[in-house]
Amino acid sequence: MTIDNMESKRVRHPKKSKQIPDENAPLLPRKREEEAGFDEFNGASFSGAVFNLSTTIIGAGIMALPATMKILGLGLGIFMIIFMAFLTEKSIEMLLKFSRAGKCSSYGGVMEDAFGKVGRILLQVAVLVNNIGVLIVYMIIIGDVLSGTSASGVHHAGVLEGWFGDHWWNSRFWILLITTLCVFAPLACFKRIDSLRYTSALSVGLAVVFLVIMVGIAVIKLISGTVMMPRLLPDVTDFNSFWKLFTAVPVLVTAYICHYNVHSIDNELEDSTEIKPVVRTALGLCSSVYVMTSLFGFLLFGDGTLDDVLANFDTDLGIPYGGVLNDAVRVSYAAHLMLVFPIVFYPLRLNIDGLFFPSSSPLVNSNKRFSLITTVLITLIFLGATFIPSIWDAFQFTGATAAVCLGFIFPASIILKDRYAISTTKEKSLAILMIVLAVFSNVVAIYSDAYALFKKSSVTSQM
Repeated sequence: MTIDNMESKRVRHPKKSKQIPDENAPLLPRKREEEAGFDEFNGASFSGAVFNLSTTIIGAGIMALPATMKILGLGLGIFMIIFMAFLTEKSIEMLLKFSRAGKCSSYGGVMEDAFGKVGRILLQVAVLVNNIGVLIVYMIIIGDVLSGTSASGVHHAGVLEGWFGDHWWNSRFWILLITTLCVFAPLACFKRIDSLRYTSALSVGLAVVFLVIMVGIAVIKLISGTVMMPRLLPDVTDFNSFWKLFTAVPVLVTAYICHYNVHSIDNELEDSTEIKPVVRTALGLCSSVYVMTSLFGFLLFGDGTLDDVLANFDTDLGIPYGGVLNDAVRVSYAAHLMLVFPIVFYPLRLNIDGLFFPSSSPLVNSNKRFSLITTVLITLIFLGATFIPSIWDAFQFTGATAAVCLGFIFPASIILKDRYAISTTKEKSLAILMIVLAVFSNVVAIYSDAYALFKKSSVTSQM
């Protein structure tokens, strides 16, 4: 069952009104389908929706943002974070506008309405690639934090390795296996996204804890004069370093991808007119967190910033209780990612079901199919995290392919198709700009990464 088939197409009412009982209505429902409506869920609240959408946005992307500052420089990097937030808001507005016009209850429904069955399948494949890639990144970061990682020949010890030493049970494989069985699998078993509102609120709180500690460390080091002023502009010395700037774009795009969950959150809102304020509030909150993380993360580590900035927090910070703060930063964000996992997993499972079982009954009504898809997906993600070494590699692939389609190309294409003749000239111009920027930036990013990989292989073979 896809997200677009999860609810039948319907006219959205701005506010759910209280139903007047019919004296002649039966006391018990006549059909099993009617029983599904007899629960205590009366709609998600504004705050719950903001937390769920914010949790969708603030995921693993935040850990790679300080590394993008190393490439772009602080000034250009912060500008790009804000610019991407603006484009994300506009692309979501485009989707919602045509959702209302076509009475569609999902992203997939809008794509099918505009481009037919091919559009829906393209959307499902993009969600499949993007969400699996993002969830693999989550596991990689958790492995880096708890069991350690190696970069450029230097080993960065994990939290458990630092506490207990090097043992078989705190190796990367066993840490990821235990986390998958004890945390990810139980949280992935919820059938309604609003059931995750409390874990989402906790995850946002943990992200704030991470940010507050990092800002505090940076301020202390600034006051003591042990922090160098970071570069405001990129360091462009030749043609290759110029092209390398574009490798940061897929990471920035991936950091804001939340489009696949907007309709699920909208469908469960008590007041459907609140979805736009929900989107703006969530994007404003996440942009603030992104800017501060990028600023203070790059300020702390400069050109030594790793692809996963959490891995930098294994060194002596040169401040009182530095070791305790290091562990607090890493553990709080690892716990945050564990709670984000089910939010991203939810639409992935629905789209996989729609892709392979398009004619079946709703997924929520089939425990066997629900369990099978959940088990297969979690196993696939676990294996991916075990064999992919770096979050930058995963971000480059998902960001340059599926993420850019979900975030910009698909919404812009819907505007240009303009099935209901409601797109304005301004919207069409912005849609063209989105497509041009997305295609150009990501083609260059893929070329730059391929060139760097080829050059590295050539140097290795000559040694």
